[in-house]
Amino acid sequence: MYADSTAVLGPLATYAEPHCYDLCQMHSERMTAPRGWEIVRISPDPEALKPSSDDLEALANAVREAARPRYIQDQPAENLPVDVTEGARRGHLRILHTTLGDSHSD
Repeated sequence: MYADSTAVLGPLATYAEPHCYDLCQMHSERMTAPRGWEIVRISPDPEALKPSSDDLEALANAVREAARPRYIQDQPAENLPVDVTEGARRGHLRILHTTLGDSHSD
């Protein structure tokens, strides 16, 4: 809260905020603010930090989705990706383009 000259330290945000930053525990404990500012430290509930059954179910669903084949197994081989080329790069991320085989039938 810049206008209030207050820095608030609390649990990690669940959504993106334009002026919020995630800090590790060591850096959050050593955090200082400019002279005249107040630091408000919000301690999370220890029970809220433990994994819930919802967390475990979401993880299991993500693993299942990642393991799902990206093609239909009965699909002819000529319809499978045959070429992967690298497109644009942005920092350490890159875009991969796949070129599919011909989808003609004999």
